[in-house]
Amino acid sequence: MMYFSRKLPIGVQSFKDLREKEFLYVDKTEYIFRLTNASKVYFLSRPRRFGKSLFLSTLKAYFLGQKELFKGLAIEKFEEAEKEKREIWQEYPVFYFDFNVGKYAETEALNERLDFLLKDIEKQYEIIPGSRDSFGSRFERAIKTAYEKTGKQVVILVDEYDKPLLQTMGVNEELNAEYKAVLRAFYSVLKSTDQYLRFAFLTGVTKFSKVSIFSDLNSLNDISINPDFSAICGLTQKELEETFRPEIETLAGRNELSYEDCLSALKKRYDGYCFAYGTETMYNPFSLLNVFFSKQFADYWFATGTPTFLVNELKREDYNIPELDGNVEMIESFLSDYRVGADSVIPVLFQSGYLTIKDYDKEYRMYRLGFPNEEVRYGFLYNLLPEYSNISFIKTSFNVVQFTKDLKAGKVDGFMQRLKSIMASLPYDTVKKESGESLALREHNFQVCVYLIFALMGQFVEVETPSSMGRTDCVVKTEKTIYIFEFKLKESAEAALKQIKEKNYAERYKADNKEIILIGVSFNPKEGTVGEWLSEKL
Repeated sequence: MMYFSRKLPIGVQSFKDLREKEFLYVDKTEYIFRLTNASKVYFLSRPRRFGKSLFLSTLKAYFLGQKELFKGLAIEKFEEAEKEKREIWQEYPVFYFDFNVGKYAETEALNERLDFLLKDIEKQYEIIPGSRDSFGSRFERAIKTAYEKTGKQVVILVDEYDKPLLQTMGVNEELNAEYKAVLRAFYSVLKSTDQYLRFAFLTGVTKFSKVSIFSDLNSLNDISINPDFSAICGLTQKELEETFRPEIETLAGRNELSYEDCLSALKKRYDGYCFAYGTETMYNPFSLLNVFFSKQFADYWFATGTPTFLVNELKREDYNIPELDGNVEMIESFLSDYRVGADSVIPVLFQSGYLTIKDYDKEYRMYRLGFPNEEVRYGFLYNLLPEYSNISFIKTSFNVVQFTKDLKAGKVDGFMQRLKSIMASLPYDTVKKESGESLALREHNFQVCVYLIFALMGQFVEVETPSSMGRTDCVVKTEKTIYIFEFKLKESAEAALKQIKEKNYAERYKADNKEIILIGVSFNPKEGTVGEWLSEKL
């Protein structure tokens, strides 16, 4: 097989660097023309590693008038068509605030970052700040001075405005509240200096309620779930196939797949992000670039960060975990704003990219959400399991593959013993063992843990994991056998097996011409684990 490699922009966030060094680029410049000629102050929420920084860098190059970088791109012809109406490729003063840099767990981290960024601007425009000037005052003076010295309105670009908030949320609420106050005062300057601004664009992962951060920005144009801008970041199916066909062919050859099967595998694993109902789903560009570089299907995006806060919040709320798999309902107004104190982590899961839009009920204005793809689904469920089972992936050799191998080999008792040992580690949390609430917690953890193990097995075999205990709890299909499980929390394994037979759960699987094994399982409330199990072949 001939080795093939082109320059993939993994980690490249500078548009200037990308163009001058001839990295592959998917043209998104049409959106720049539309944005800069339509409104003035924008906000865009997108998951991490989705191309927000590169888009901001592209805006920066445009407003610095770096025409040579845009040669052959869509915006070049749009600008040319405007030259009779206005001066094109003008240079403006650009203030770029990048909050990607820094660890914000320390008390002074945000102040130090703002001071560093403002000092750079003040040096450029020869501004000497007062020793007691607030960040807001320094920001306002910088905007007015740049306007006076250049005669041009100022462009403000803010990358990952919410990084300080996300790093302290659920970890240090006092510092989080302090950061909100600092940022609220800082961004309020955008309203008071409106006449000096040509354009402003803020990006982040989450959109905290306007009441807390953007309280004074009534004119803020949030395009996060606007259908016209759903493809502003990320890659469409067409962009994937038109730009990366050689890479897809190489990936297919390396993994012994046909071109079409390779496309299907990419779609199943990395596609599925929907930011406005009725629009085309998007691929995560970070995952695609990495799979093309390594020529291996793996979990790249999820490996760059663990959603610890989100996992903890789901557990704190006793959320029904199976609903995350495509059955989360959220009203339209809650989807766009994260409202502190609303007792729901779902909007943050959506804005962070762990959930995406699956359907929309126009009559009731309700969205249905679920995992966008396999990379996110299995990555998120894998991170949930230790919280409900006390499994340490670092200290133990646990792997869901071991469960799968048992069933493929027909080792029912081995599978159940393994499940029992995992269940024996179910946490009691902080509730006393003898209390009724403790039993409820153990039952809840038991249900969630069972669901997670079977759901994770779905990477390797076909698994049905319904969200209620009122019908067949789980069905696992291997090459030769179909296993039908029924779990009982307050009844015997015999009763569980009897229910499978009486409700004729096996009937719809008989046409598969495979061996069918029924397995009834009971929960031991005293031990907090699997009590007994009975299996029977049909």
